[in-house]
Amino acid sequence: MKDKIAILLPYKEKYNINNAGAASIWMKDYTKYSKLKSITTIYGNQKRNTKPLTNNYKNIEFSNVYLSKNIYYTNQLYKEHLKDKFSIIEIHNRPESLIYLIKKKISSKLIFIFHNNPVEMRGSDSIKKRIFIAENTDQIYFVSNWVKNKFFEGLPYKNRNNCNILYPAIEKPSKFPKKEKLIIFSGKLNSSKGYDIFGKATLKILNEFPDWKAIAIGNEPREKYSFKHKNFKILDWLQHKKILNYYSKASISVVPSRWQEPFGRTAMESAAYGCATITSKNGGLPETFKNPIFLKNVNVNEIYLNIKKLIINSKKRSKIQKNNFQNVIHNIRDKVSYLDNLKSHMLGKKIYINKDSKLKIFHISQFDERNNFRLFNISVASKISKGFLRNDHDVINFSYRNYLKNKFIVKSNDLINDKVLTIVDNYRPNLIVLGHNNFLTRKNLELIKSKYDCKIIMWYEDALGHRGDGPNWRQNLNLLEKNSDLINSYFTTTHPDEIKTIINKKKINYLPIPVDENIENLEIYNLDNRYKDIFFALSHGVNYGKLKRGKKDEREIFLENLLKEFPKFNYNILGISNEPPKWNYEFMEELSKCKMALNLSRGKPIKYTSSNRIASLIGNGIYTFIDKKTKFSDFFSEDEVGSYNDVSELGNKIEFFLSNENKINKFGKNGRKKYFQLFNNKKIAKEVLNKIY
Repeated sequence: MKDKIAILLPYKEKYNINNAGAASIWMKDYTKYSKLKSITTIYGNQKRNTKPLTNNYKNIEFSNVYLSKNIYYTNQLYKEHLKDKFSIIEIHNRPESLIYLIKKKISSKLIFIFHNNPVEMRGSDSIKKRIFIAENTDQIYFVSNWVKNKFFEGLPYKNRNNCNILYPAIEKPSKFPKKEKLIIFSGKLNSSKGYDIFGKATLKILNEFPDWKAIAIGNEPREKYSFKHKNFKILDWLQHKKILNYYSKASISVVPSRWQEPFGRTAMESAAYGCATITSKNGGLPETFKNPIFLKNVNVNEIYLNIKKLIINSKKRSKIQKNNFQNVIHNIRDKVSYLDNLKSHMLGKKIYINKDSKLKIFHISQFDERNNFRLFNISVASKISKGFLRNDHDVINFSYRNYLKNKFIVKSNDLINDKVLTIVDNYRPNLIVLGHNNFLTRKNLELIKSKYDCKIIMWYEDALGHRGDGPNWRQNLNLLEKNSDLINSYFTTTHPDEIKTIINKKKINYLPIPVDENIENLEIYNLDNRYKDIFFALSHGVNYGKLKRGKKDEREIFLENLLKEFPKFNYNILGISNEPPKWNYEFMEELSKCKMALNLSRGKPIKYTSSNRIASLIGNGIYTFIDKKTKFSDFFSEDEVGSYNDVSELGNKIEFFLSNENKINKFGKNGRKKYFQLFNNKKIAKEVLNKIY
């Protein structure tokens, strides 16, 4: 079945050349450049025989409906969905419509775009409703950071992976337009927009500078102002294209809004068309362009003085005009590409990892049967065993945890010991590998070593560094130190320099987290439609698999600081804001949306020490950042793996790469290549055996 996308405009929004509002202009521009326009239909409501802005429009007609018009209107779209089975439905600025479709439990992916203050809209005007929207919508966009912050007011969290900023955008003219001595105001001619004080200030200017003219475009039947001057022209609503033509001519634009503008399209457009644009700082106006002229106070005198300065100082005026024209920060092609990437990802096929897979080695570890192989892609045990096999050794895997805490077995440890002895007697291994465990009794260890001439080694992947302040490091170390005189060698993911122990240091070797060619095979640098900037996955224990209530560690504090200092990045953070961790294919699906990744481990960063997810990140070809104090720079250069000292440096580097995206893919590819050269499981397994034999 062919993919189809539906876009639902607010039913009062008129999608035509004469009455186009902000949402309609958005959709017109999006349709012009979208690679998905052939499968996209825009739904709205307007009079019959009214020509829509684009050909991919379908009208929803209704009459004689006096109550719950929005619900009736939304239900008509739902009926369309029952026929056409939309893969994606994008809803603009009507939370009631969104909630209606969520409660219908439709299979479509739902995208919602807030153009106004969510707190003041039916359907999102309470904390309970906004939480419901946040936790049941596939993707939510806000037209400014101000609107996003309003949405999260009072919520138990301040960010979610599905909540991002998507600014309105514009295509600026190809060349700087010829300017006239013209001052312009565009919008509703009311006091909320500051039209009353603009008019009074402008009359003073026109009396003082008779060679200048002013124009106001808009109307407001509820408020009336009489500003009469031979050089002051007031026009009714015009077609959007004609308004842009006036911006081309105007030298100065004034947007003196008293109310909290959700964004301020007038400011963005007039600046992009080379006006010296004066605005207030209310709402999202500071986010529209790099504005050098803000009103300190929104009053007549402040507007008058700022306009006068620009008129008198023509060089300054010209410099500001050209800077505004040359530094458009919201480019329509970029925003369309970003939104298309999101939708393409939603439409795309699920990512799957390929299954394609002369010592006798008995590997005793946790091979994840107990978790139904939920952790197969991050299982160090499995990767080590596969490394042995690729080096042509024979391997038997034994999952000891399957026999722990079994309600039918009173002495589970005794049973495991007996079972291991039976297997050893049957198999007669050359090597026993204790993977992340030390449960064999001293008596049985002595028996195995003496009777079967078998070497015994142990690998361990949890925190052991006494200076790293990692979780349970002392308890973990106690486990390793038990019967250490009977264990030939240790391999730990904590570097031996960081371990203070009674174990002979010559026995302890560093174990990097291995990669496997059949598991870390995404080559993310080759994937299209990555619309998230930075990825991180947090859990409170891989075997537990869920978030623990009330639990918070240094990783979350670091993330909170990053989110606070750099709120405009498109984050994809698993395991926070009531979003559960994700595993295997779902984990890979989330990773494949992202351009870069962050590798954080519990405890203080220490030499060469990392969570096992580092292999899933670098090994799958995503450019990854890790704290400099881990000293991974001993293995990787900056064009392979990124490093940082603190939150600010990390954020600045992310910002740099987002403006140099060609380097992200190149460095991600470099990092993957180097990681596989150094730490593939075949090589690691071979070096483990070399240390022993």
